[in-house]
Amino acid sequence: MYVVPDLTGRTAVVTGANSGTGKEAAARLAGAGARVVLAVRTPEKGEAARGEIRGRAPGAELEVRRLDLADLASVRDFADGMLGDGRPLDLLVNNAGVMAVPDQHLTVDGFELQMASNALGPFALTVRLLPLLLATPGARVATMSSGAAYLGRIDPARLAVPRRYSPVRAYGASKLADLLITRHLAHLADERGWDLRSTAAHPGYTQTNLQAAGPGLGRERPRRFQPRFVEAMLPSQQVDTGAEPLLVAATDPAAGNGSYWGPDGRFGLVGEPGRARLPRAARDTGLAARFFAAAGELTGVSLPAPDSGRGVPTAR
Repeated sequence: MYVVPDLTGRTAVVTGANSGTGKEAAARLAGAGARVVLAVRTPEKGEAARGEIRGRAPGAELEVRRLDLADLASVRDFADGMLGDGRPLDLLVNNAGVMAVPDQHLTVDGFELQMASNALGPFALTVRLLPLLLATPGARVATMSSGAAYLGRIDPARLAVPRRYSPVRAYGASKLADLLITRHLAHLADERGWDLRSTAAHPGYTQTNLQAAGPGLGRERPRRFQPRFVEAMLPSQQVDTGAEPLLVAATDPAAGNGSYWGPDGRFGLVGEPGRARLPRAARDTGLAARFFAAAGELTGVSLPAPDSGRGVPTAR
């Protein structure tokens, strides 16, 4: 089992920390001494998770704050609250997401739900929190992607709503977008001399409620991402193992800027954390830059010109 290094005195924000890999990551970070902000859409579920984590890490410093990544006003309010506190931020873990929603849903901002929740919301949150991250030596942003990124196609001109909706392709596009965000942020950090690491991970096939929550959204009868007989044929793992690539990306000194981590066992679905192979599209630096620019236009956040002082970003 991966041992998280000592994080005493550090502050981490974990999105989607009320269940699955987010709750496991938050518990392990708190157990290593970090102050952890549980960023959740439903505060009641966040409070329940806080109680569970305290059972595992007595004395842990945990705070629940509301964050709906599918609502840019909520993202702004959350970030403003963190900025208003004036406390350093050492680690942002972009974990929350939704998977394979069967029918196209548009958010209050007019974005397709999976792209909004999995990529555009985390992008806006990351940029809005960059002033805190850049003011903290050795800060990191770790983002959860998926093997489904290999199925994704990105058209920066059509980020808000796809031409044709497919549950799996929309999910894959959002997870490819996460890798583009990760890689371009790493490039910016290197280019501008920021003391910041941007990394990514995927959980392989980890047993969480994600496989049922997204595919069942808006349906009277619950659905799953794939039939149970298919699930039974695939190797899978529990959440304590599935969260480890994300924890490595977030805390391991060997996790370099722009690196990507996942299970190194059978089919890349299970096993100990190791370096993961990036899809070809995620290695396209031009596509990453175009996505970053288009996402900034859609979400109303922007980075400064490269020659503007320390390069600390602002939000419009």
